[in-house]
Amino acid sequence: MRRARTLFLGSLFAGVTLGLLVPTAIQKVISSGGPGDALPAGPSPGSTQAPAAPPFLDDDERHTIDLFEQAAPSVAFITTRVQRVDYFSRNVFEVPQGTGSGFLWDRQGHVVTNLHVVQGIAGGRGSAQVTLGDDEFDATVVGVARDQDLAVLRINAPREKLVPIRIGTSRDLRVGQKVNAIGNPFGLDYTLTTGIVSALGRSIQTASGTTIFDVVQTDAAINPGNSGGPLLDSAGRLIGVNTAIYSPSGASAGIGFAVPVDTVSRIVPELILHGRVIRPVLGVNLDERLSSTVTRRLGIEGVLIRGVAKGTGAAEAGLEGARIDRRGRIAPGDVIQRIDGKEVSTVGDLLGRLGGYRPGDTVTLTLWRSGETREAQVRLQEPSR
Repeated sequence: MRRARTLFLGSLFAGVTLGLLVPTAIQKVISSGGPGDALPAGPSPGSTQAPAAPPFLDDDERHTIDLFEQAAPSVAFITTRVQRVDYFSRNVFEVPQGTGSGFLWDRQGHVVTNLHVVQGIAGGRGSAQVTLGDDEFDATVVGVARDQDLAVLRINAPREKLVPIRIGTSRDLRVGQKVNAIGNPFGLDYTLTTGIVSALGRSIQTASGTTIFDVVQTDAAINPGNSGGPLLDSAGRLIGVNTAIYSPSGASAGIGFAVPVDTVSRIVPELILHGRVIRPVLGVNLDERLSSTVTRRLGIEGVLIRGVAKGTGAAEAGLEGARIDRRGRIAPGDVIQRIDGKEVSTVGDLLGRLGGYRPGDTVTLTLWRSGETREAQVRLQEPSR
């Protein structure tokens, strides 16, 4: 399985920049210019030079222009402010945090973006404003999904302003097909960049340590501020949420990543309905450090089960956790190596794979125990309250 692992929001080493939130100070530098800025040269006073004829637009150019004009009303410009405390007066005040992108999901005013765009204000620790065209609206956080780096906001706007984006699919994407990204790089709103699908089946790691699978890789220019904006196919349909870039400099290097729309379409309705994602329960206890130590010693790939909870699907399927033998050594039980044929090697992988299921689903686990491999059917359950 081909995967390109990256680190998440705020990571600035090894040439990786994930989290495309633009600090407000950068916006001011970009918009203000400088004393050395020069105006473009033009005809001298009194010149009789005739204006050039209007350019000819071919069919591909017209199609791209139409796509942008149809999709732009659905794209949002998001600014956030976080709370700070004056330790002398004890007064609470808000300061600008940064900007990002988003898009309208429905006519009820729900706006989808990345969690890291609104991370600082989740839980009521700040405020967010959503700009549609020339109008700005206060936004509230409806729900967040940390494991998928997604968030849903809501605005109270006139119905004519609420133009939902068209939703596509990501399961049938092909490498080489054209894509378009609309967002607010460096605070420059409604910027369109174009490119192709560079690769499929990539994976990125979120700040919570889980893995988002089947991420779309694109060479369409994505820069800080594009986070949460839509990646569109050539029909103008949403196929992903621009989330991360790989870059030695912090700017676009032609390698961007988008959370696939099939994941978004599964997560967003849950956030709107429940304010959170209801993660299915496998019924096992996990320990990343213990798992990596034991599997490395055994020379195998997979996730060691530390324990099995009674009355769960894992217990009913006969799964066994690790135990301590008479000599005080760890005796491994089952090691999960695959879920429905898809490999898992870390706890983050396992949790990421489970994020694609719902309570009540049945999964097939490939298990290693005492040098032998077997399969077990496990029914996933709802988390206990």
